[in-house]
Amino acid sequence: MIPAAFTYKRATTVDEALNLLTEHGDDAKLLAGGHSLLPLMKLRLAVPEVVIDVGGLRDLSYIREEGSHIRIGALTRHHDIEHSDLLKREAPLLAHAAGTIGDPQVRHRGTIGGSLVHGDPASDLPAVALALDAVLVAQGPSGTREIAITDFFTDFFETSLGEDELLVEIRIEKNAVQGWDFQKFTKRAIDWAVVGVAVAGNRVALVNMGPTPMRAAGVEEALASGANPAEAAERAAENTSPPDQPTASADYRRHLAKVLVRRALEASANRAG
Repeated sequence: MIPAAFTYKRATTVDEALNLLTEHGDDAKLLAGGHSLLPLMKLRLAVPEVVIDVGGLRDLSYIREEGSHIRIGALTRHHDIEHSDLLKREAPLLAHAAGTIGDPQVRHRGTIGGSLVHGDPASDLPAVALALDAVLVAQGPSGTREIAITDFFTDFFETSLGEDELLVEIRIEKNAVQGWDFQKFTKRAIDWAVVGVAVAGNRVALVNMGPTPMRAAGVEEALASGANPAEAAERAAENTSPPDQPTASADYRRHLAKVLVRRALEASANRAG
């Protein structure tokens, strides 16, 4: 439970963080809230030679309205997302889901960018971002680029973010859909979800049902064909590969996904009126 020795660097600007990433390359890891990286380091599943602390970059902590979109800084804390009046009004799915993460201590430290970049399929916000069809903004030595959320998660704990890039912003459309819901099943309130579901209109995303955060393509196809929530939910486990663990078997997760998708779709329909 003791991490390997490492060099600690604290970035005071985005440019300084990018310069440190360029300088140290594969040997470096970024530290934001710490809830993803530090446990891995304690177990020595991650052994960076250099830890670059970007948690103090307050210019990457904001929630702003711009035209038809909302811009969220990558270092915005879960607590701030949960309590944002703008998000409650224009993206209630995100505000609600952020309020279900861990406990107050976790929500006051964890960041939305850290959750997305970590790429954990058992994490809540990647699925929410998929359901909201978010666009991510990355900054690197050559400038900024936009990445569709559907292109971001590439493999288990891997994303399309370059080694010399920093996620700086998340962009989502303002209330383009009326119906939404977020459901998850946990053994304890603060645990990772055994299975979770995020619904925004006819977009449905799953938590902990494969090696990456994923959309429930079969459910979305059924909804587009006019299926009701119960019928569409029967396709929730299609093309998934949930983990098979002593705490929850793969078959149990497939069953649970159908149950939670049905509940989420019905709740979303009720909100849409």
